[in-house]
Amino acid sequence: MTGHTALCCHPGRRQALFSLSLLPPVLLALLAGAGEAGEAGPIKPKPTDKCPVCGMFVAKYPDWVTQAVYRDGSYAVFDGAKDMFKYLLNLRAYAPSRQPSDIGTLYVTDYYSLTPTDGKPAWYVVGSDVLGPMGRELIPFAAEQEARQFMADHKGKRLLRFAEVTADVLKGLD
Repeated sequence: MTGHTALCCHPGRRQALFSLSLLPPVLLALLAGAGEAGEAGPIKPKPTDKCPVCGMFVAKYPDWVTQAVYRDGSYAVFDGAKDMFKYLLNLRAYAPSRQPSDIGTLYVTDYYSLTPTDGKPAWYVVGSDVLGPMGRELIPFAAEQEARQFMADHKGKRLLRFAEVTADVLKGLD
């Protein structure tokens, strides 16, 4: 059973620069090039890999896998984008020995193609009627058009970019 069947059914330049200044330091560092896409490819989670945020075994939910691949080849895998963002926004708590600059690449699983895509340029739908392994979830897409169609089909409330995902957005999902 897949996660989908089991659980489903520009701003102006000045405003964009102002918005960036409000970002949590970890997200700002990641967007500023602390990790370049393509440095390390996505990994396939092992059956023993657990989400560092919720403790679930990630390999059980391949349609929802997200991951932070570190420059040294190590990684953290998550059972959804929501937990990945919780980790990134509170890296000091989840990975105290790590810095944002240690992260080489972030991957999310595109909802429709079920393939890993770079998490930084991805689009995230919030407030849809689709549930992930941990309930309400950020639904990731590589393409804006597909994200907008999904919003129309699944009652999505907001379409966000990586930098727009904040702790308040995540609180609204829990």
